[in-house]
Amino acid sequence: MNRPSARPFPFRPLLRRVGILAGISLSLALALITYLYGVQDQFFGRVFGAFFVFFWLLAVTFLGVVPFVNWAAANWFGKMWAEPAPEPVRRAKANPTPPTIRKPTRTATRLNPTQQP
Repeated sequence: MNRPSARPFPFRPLLRRVGILAGISLSLALALITYLYGVQDQFFGRVFGAFFVFFWLLAVTFLGVVPFVNWAAANWFGKMWAEPAPEPVRRAKANPTPPTIRKPTRTATRLNPTQQP
């Protein structure tokens, strides 16, 4: 029995996002552990734990929650759910005269630099 060919899942964008999240998680973990404990014993164990926590939080948020909310808003509420924002009203300036041009101020030079004011 022949199966209908399904579209292949695009792994490249997902792997790119996971790589970006892993890099951000590692940098946050290194910064946090180095700031709190310095480079002492159990450094790599602490970095691994912090990396896992940061990666899990970021991955669930950006690979799960945000795409689901976008999908739910588009499919459950429809495309007309959010009305486009009204364009800002541009008002004419009240005073059409150009602003006055100020001359730059000159600094006063001291006569005797050894005396303090």
